[in-house]
Amino acid sequence: MAETLLIIDDDEKLNRLLKKFMADFGFTVHAATHPVDGLKKIRRFSPDLVILDVMLPDINGFEVCKKIRQFSTVPIVMLTARGELMDKVVGLELGADDYLPKPFEPRELVARIQSVLRRTQNIGKSQVQTYGRLTVDFAGRKIQLDGEPVILTTNEFTALALLIKNAGRVMDRDEILQTLRGMDSDAFNRSVDITMSRLRQKLKDDPKDPVFIKTIWGAGYVFVG
Repeated sequence: MAETLLIIDDDEKLNRLLKKFMADFGFTVHAATHPVDGLKKIRRFSPDLVILDVMLPDINGFEVCKKIRQFSTVPIVMLTARGELMDKVVGLELGADDYLPKPFEPRELVARIQSVLRRTQNIGKSQVQTYGRLTVDFAGRKIQLDGEPVILTTNEFTALALLIKNAGRVMDRDEILQTLRGMDSDAFNRSVDITMSRLRQKLKDDPKDPVFIKTIWGAGYVFVG
């Protein structure tokens, strides 16, 4: 079954080019030139991944990313004409899974998309398991805390699943980063700490007295749940 992509970008020419290019790789592609229309199409089409431009009319891509994360865990690849490190960090903090500055080669975007989708699909476990107050559905990529659902991004769930799979073993940042990023970019070296910070907040896990994820200073992180 073809995977579905949604492009949210006000550049109609780029949208047409990407739709044609992505079709050659077996993707079904929808496009929206306005963020409000894009948010509606996420609910309508339930895409496997969203390609989101930062520079959008009325609502910028960062705000759109924040709105998406209020109701969906769909993987997000952000596009921008600005390549500053801070923009990339902001995108990660808001829950984006990857970040590609314009101009870019369409084939590189395809590679990024395929990498994110592989991380989404290859979690490694297929059952539901419980760790105290935390219940993890590895196949569905869903978690519950105290019986209540918690929305995680692709990177957050991938990181949690990786730590659980290696419970009791300290995972250093390079190991985690290799699993998370799927790319060669020094700008993403902060992504591990950003992801862990967001994950802890959602798990209500106090770093000073951790129940699930413990920091081993100078070494990395370990799942202790």
